[in-house]
Order: sequence, then C-alpha cells, then structure tokens
Amino acid sequence: MQTMNNRTNIVPTRTFDYLTILKEHYPKDDIFAACKGGEWTRYSVDDYITASRETAYGLLARGYRPGDKIISITANRPEWNFLDMGCTLARLIYVPIYPTLSTEDFTFIFNHSDARAIFVGTAVLRRKIQAALAAQERPIDVWLIDDSDDQPCMRQLRELGRSSWKDWESIIDNNIHDVSPDDVATIIYTSGTTGRPKGVMLTHRNLTFDAHAHAMYQVFGVKHRMLSFLPLCHCYERTMNYEYQELGISIYYAEGLATIQRDLASCHADGFSAVPRVLETFYEKFRQQENNLRGLKKKIYHAAWEFGNTYDNYNRNPVYRRRLRLFDRLVYSKWRAAIGGHTMIIISGGSSIKPSIVRLFNAAKLHIFEGYGMSETSPVIAVNNPTEGVNKMGTAGKPIDGAELTFADDGEILVRGPHVMKGYYKDPAETARIIDADGWLHTGDIGTLVEGKYLKITDRKKEIFKLSSGKYIAPQLLETKINDSPYFDASIIVGENQKFASAIICLNYAHLDRWAASNGLGKLSKDELLAHPAVAKLLSREIEAIDRTLADYEAIKRPVYVFDEWTTANGMLSQTLKLRRAVILRHYADQIERIYSK
Repeated sequence: MQTMNNRTNIVPTRTFDYLTILKEHYPKDDIFAACKGGEWTRYSVDDYITASRETAYGLLARGYRPGDKIISITANRPEWNFLDMGCTLARLIYVPIYPTLSTEDFTFIFNHSDARAIFVGTAVLRRKIQAALAAQERPIDVWLIDDSDDQPCMRQLRELGRSSWKDWESIIDNNIHDVSPDDVATIIYTSGTTGRPKGVMLTHRNLTFDAHAHAMYQVFGVKHRMLSFLPLCHCYERTMNYEYQELGISIYYAEGLATIQRDLASCHADGFSAVPRVLETFYEKFRQQENNLRGLKKKIYHAAWEFGNTYDNYNRNPVYRRRLRLFDRLVYSKWRAAIGGHTMIIISGGSSIKPSIVRLFNAAKLHIFEGYGMSETSPVIAVNNPTEGVNKMGTAGKPIDGAELTFADDGEILVRGPHVMKGYYKDPAETARIIDADGWLHTGDIGTLVEGKYLKITDRKKEIFKLSSGKYIAPQLLETKINDSPYFDASIIVGENQKFASAIICLNYAHLDRWAASNGLGKLSKDELLAHPAVAKLLSREIEAIDRTLADYEAIKRPVYVFDEWTTANGMLSQTLKLRRAVILRHYADQIERIYSK
C-alpha cells in the first residue's frame, strides 16, 4: 500500500497538540461527524478547537482546578473529544468509563477516582447511575452531554465558557506552554477479568508516543475517513482517534453497534478499528449470503468463499492472481459495495482472530492488520505494518518503534518504553508488582517471536495450568483452535489438577441448523440437535480434527456442549470481551464436576 505524503513534521507530546496540528495543517470541514437517525452532522477543525476552548473555560469558571478528576460516561460522539481536550487544556484529569458497567463498578470508580464531576451522555444513562451517585460520601456534579433545559448540561457549560473567556484565556494559553509531557492526562479503569477495576494513570507522553508510533504505520491521510464505534473510553480506540487526528483523517462516529454496516456505507469509510467479535459478525453475514443463491451463482459464490478462506497474500502465481481478480469482480466487490465501496484498512485487537477471517477479508481488499497491547502500555505494543505491505498472519506484528521488548525465562512478554504507564492510581504495591525496578512492565502474557521479529501471543501466564500428570496446558491456544470451527462460537478449557483437559463449548445454532437441514435431519430444536446421534458424530469429528493438531496430553476429552451466549451483560465477558474465567467456571461447576466424576 502507498503511504500518503501529506504528513507534518510535528511530533505531538501533549494531547492538546493535536489541535495545533489540525489547525495548521488540516483545516478541514469534517474532522468529526456524528450520526443520528442515519443523518450525519459534521464538525470542522475550527468547531473542534472552539468547543474545546469553551469547555476548558467553562470548567475553570465552575471552580474545577488542576488535578481534579472529570468522569465521562457516554457512547462515542464528538463531544467526548471536546471534554478530553477541554480537561487537558484546563489541567484536569479526564476519566472516561464504560456506560455498560454495573452499579457496583460505577460506585467504586466514582469514589476511588475522587471525581469532582461526571458528564453523562443521555438522560437514560443519568438514571442508570443514580444508585451509584446516592452511595457517594461526597457531592459530585452531574452534567448531561445531551441538551437539556431542566438539568445542567454541556451546552450551558460552553455558554458559561463563552461568556467568561477573558477571565481564563491567558490561563489556558499558559497551560499550553507549561504542561509537561509527563503530567498525568487521564486515568483509565481497566475492566478486568477478576477483581476490582484498577485505575491506569497515563501521561500525555504515554498517549502521544504510542499514537504517533502507530500513526507512522498508517497509509491513509487527510483525504480519508474512518468509522469509530469501539468505546473511546478504552485506550485502543482512543489512541486510534489520536492517530487519525495527527494525520488529519476524518472520524465518523457510528450511531450504534447495530448500525455499523449502514454507517460504513453512508459515510464511505476507508476503514475502522475492531475486535474479533465484530469481524466474526461480518464474516457470518458474508457466509449466509450463499444461502440465498441458486445454481451457477451459488457455485461461484461457494468457490469464492473457499478461495478467500485459504487466501495466500504472498502467492504471486499469475493463475492464482487471475482467480483472485475473477472472484473480486463477481463476489468480493459486492461485499465492499455494501459497506461503502472502498478498499479498507481494519485494525484488529483485543484478542486473537481466526486466520480464516483474516485471509477472507484480505482477499476482499478489506485488509485486516492484527495488533497487541494493554491499557498499561497506552496500549499498542506491536502491530502489523501496512506501510511495509507485510501482514504476518497469526502474529501481532513487530513491536512499535521506540519500544523495547524481551521475554522472561518462562516466556512472559516484558515491555519497556515511553508508552509504559506512570502507575496504578492509589496502588503503589500493584504498580511495583507489574513494573520492576529496571522499568520492565510484566504483561502477564506468554509469547514468542516468529522469524525473530513478529510477536505471537500464546497464552496468559496466570491462566496456564497443570494437569495431575504435571503437564502444562495453555488454554488460549486450545480455545483458539476450537473457536476456529464454524460450529463452535466460544469455549473455555478446563482440567486444572485433573487427568485430562476438557472444555465447555458454546455451539453455533445457525450453522448446526443449516447442517441438519442439508443432511436430511429437518428442522430441529436446540435440545433435539444436542440429542441427535448424527450431530454428536459431527461434533466429535470436529474435536478429533483439533486433537490431531495437539500433543497427546492436550487432547480435549468429554467436552460439554451448550447453546449459551457469553456476553458482558451476563458477566461472562469483560468490557473488552475477554473471558471472565472465574465467573464461567462457577456457572458451569456442576457440568465440570460431571466431566471428571465419570
């Protein structure tokens, strides 16, 4: 891919430096756009700067002072950025949190962060946090981001800032001069798979260093636009937004997760950031289109599907490339047309993604580049690099420039560099546990370098367990293999201190239903599918195929199949869609006991 050559020579070191970059180099009319009812409202760079300044003036006029914590609870929208910049211009600490948290977590974060104010997106969210507010021992100001005549709202704050700007302009100008890159800009509360959330303190340098590092890998620029829908309160999407601002890329905020396809099409996006679960949804929709075809069209579609699922990006054989062009004209181009028509760059993070999805999307010019990171490293540690034209499938790519990476004796990934957090808020003991005396952050992940340079994550250190035989099981490795089957949606490996490894496996009803219909079983309920001998044989064959790729002691025996869905709502997944293993194991304790009591 060709890199855009309209980059600036300015390297940001404070988050509000993006305002200067945009003003001086990319004074465009649509740095942001918000969607409501399918219609886009666009915000220019001047709108952004004005709103950020007015927010900063208003915050100071209301009595908030340097170091005060300001929480936001909202879906992605341009106002999120106005608050982000307004807070840092006023030397306040921005604390964005997930709107989907429990009352218990809201209560904890409101108290632990010492928040002076909370900006909440909607009246619905305002009601959701009422119980947590009532449990606070000190008053916290609450502002609506939506407009309101009967509650304090952001419009009123900006009006206050606009009317009092003369009182605060010199203070903000001095802040721009005086704020150090090493000042804390934000606290991000990790969702966590166990225990209480921890407040990750990130400095201006942490955020801007990391965003700049992956901005240097971006091939798009001022003429392009990206759709944003992953939560901005998570460091991943946040620094992607900073990357886009550094490069003058327009950011269009989806109306919601249910409107992603519509919004991609209507804004003609050139890409987006995602987690594997989102891409799996697209993959499934592409797969299902074959069911609506008949005859020759169905055969062509199936051939294109099979070709894409095994696509080799580095196969330059002329016959192979002709087949690719044929399938692109007949099938893949139709997929792109349905989501805006453009060749795309898609960054995938959060967890591993099925190789077949990466191959298929790359064949369709929806280029997926996998990365790896954590909130404590602002977050990107490694990512595949579009500017090099290299996408090493199954890896997270090379470590970003300027970061150091090594491995402990047990294979744990250690990271050091300007992107490593300042520490956990109010928790020096936990900070010392994760960052050693030499400055190495211990990620808790086990990995290796493929070909000596591409980082591959193999498991979580604390999730590896021993069988009673003394053999170690790395559950993520096995779960990835299981989840690669179209019949399996999710899985968790069990067997600590037992004789063998087993699994709880969530089945994909849609795939099994189609298989049953095509094999003459008719329409079966979920219970009937679980009880049918032919289905049992199918599932056994899938597991046996997986076992053939494993060591003997890793073989999955006596798996339990369920038609359950694991979500953040039912507590089985964290806010970043990782398995909450302790919760899942408790939920299936009876089934697990039966596995090993036979």
